[in-house]
Amino acid sequence: CSRQGSTVIIDSSNSDCCEIPECLMHEMRSSIVFMGAVAAKCGRAVMSLPGGCELGPRPIDLHLDALRRLGAKIECTSGHVICDMPNGARGVDIHLKFPSVGATENIILATATGKGTTVIRNAAKEPEIIDLAVFLNKAGANILGAGTDTVIINGVKQLHGTEHTVMADRIIAATCMFAAAACGGKVTVKNAVVEHLTPIISCLKDSGCDVDISNERLTVESVFRPHNFDTVTTQPYPGFPTDAGPPLVAMSSITKGTGVFVENIFDNRFRYIDELKRLGADIKTVGRVAVITGVKHLTCAEVQAHDLRGGAALVVAAMTASGLSRINNTDFIDRGYEKIENIFGALGADIKRF
Repeated sequence: CSRQGSTVIIDSSNSDCCEIPECLMHEMRSSIVFMGAVAAKCGRAVMSLPGGCELGPRPIDLHLDALRRLGAKIECTSGHVICDMPNGARGVDIHLKFPSVGATENIILATATGKGTTVIRNAAKEPEIIDLAVFLNKAGANILGAGTDTVIINGVKQLHGTEHTVMADRIIAATCMFAAAACGGKVTVKNAVVEHLTPIISCLKDSGCDVDISNERLTVESVFRPHNFDTVTTQPYPGFPTDAGPPLVAMSSITKGTGVFVENIFDNRFRYIDELKRLGADIKTVGRVAVITGVKHLTCAEVQAHDLRGGAALVVAAMTASGLSRINNTDFIDRGYEKIENIFGALGADIKRF
């Protein structure tokens, strides 16, 4: 595997290792998607339970149950998972209890080179599912229905090399748009897929921002202190994405009026709110509900990022605050933003990494 600028070149023709290093598994929750891919390629996958941002209970039962349905024998012991699937995945009909993005991806990866036809019902419909299917189909897979609640995978004997351009990151786009609304100014996001950002655009318009859409460009213009939104509730796609919630709350902390934000996906998503309060935000939480009363100004403070999107929210809030703020634990932020200081520095923020 090598990298040339923003291009990654991968040659997997000689890869035969079925064990994922424990230190890497502990870094990101999404590492669980290695299970389906590695088991399909090697007939066996050995890994520890995944780590990542502490957003509350995120069991991998959906993943394990699906792989067992596909014919895998799975043993969980001492914090490790051993998945044996020597004969490859068999075609079955799987109904997910919840439209999990990770479980949908794992099933697709496990069955792309499986036997027969696999049908995923109540599948996740996020754009990232479509992008994965497009990539695999370019490599010789036969996947139908990605982006709908029913995905059909007709197993093929093997995949081949291909070239693919990764889709634009809708959460980075949303973060920049909410930052523009929070700080005031005019920001254009290039290569944006408007359809992916519909709930973000609606929320910004409700807050009084001007959003102009033209030729895969989204331009957000805002005077300082837009109006607060009424109520926003996170939902699986095409609803408001949970990952865009923290930047939205950061923006609403300096708006006029009161907004209500409901987090329906993760139990412990609100850890970043205590850090926003250190910056002067007026936010009250009860369970999954946050009531945000906008203040005129935030003030500088030293804060801690506890997870990826919460860390990005602190960056957005700190850019609106008077004085010098310091954000620690930036390793969390780096998981989802490549050099976030460069992104916002290019937009005029006074932001540096130490």
